[in-house]
Amino acid sequence: KGCYLLNSIIETEKFALVMQKNIQDMIIYLFEEEQNFGVLCKIEDAVFNPALPQDVYECFNDLTLFMLAGYTFNSARIDEGYLIFEAGFGGDNFGSVVTVPLLSILQIIIDDIPVLINLATYNVEQTQIKEVTKNNKDGIENSMSSFLSNPENSKFLK
Repeated sequence: KGCYLLNSIIETEKFALVMQKNIQDMIIYLFEEEQNFGVLCKIEDAVFNPALPQDVYECFNDLTLFMLAGYTFNSARIDEGYLIFEAGFGGDNFGSVVTVPLLSILQIIIDDIPVLINLATYNVEQTQIKEVTKNNKDGIENSMSSFLSNPENSKFLK
């Protein structure tokens, strides 16, 4: 019975929206604190531009940890429900811009310790999440107002 109750919560759109906001707020907080971090993501939802060479892409697991430090951290930003950052991959350090939907981030990790775990299992097209988020923008705008009041933080958002 306990699992049924948990599933009845984590499978809802409302819970997914709460998790997306929590993920965004945590990442913004880490940007503000200039704290490097890792994101454990569903690789199937990540988009690479330009596309990675096949031999590099095949090395990824279904769940892949990306560490945001140095140049990768400095290039990172949040844009309309996505975490976007530049990174180098493979032996040749092939450069690509990685775009990950916030809801595809399963954990945010600092020093090998998860500081946020995303339990949302609601499956919805990202555009639908964006539509609902736009209708409920007040919460996101309030949480970002202090972040945006610092002019140096503008580099993190587009």
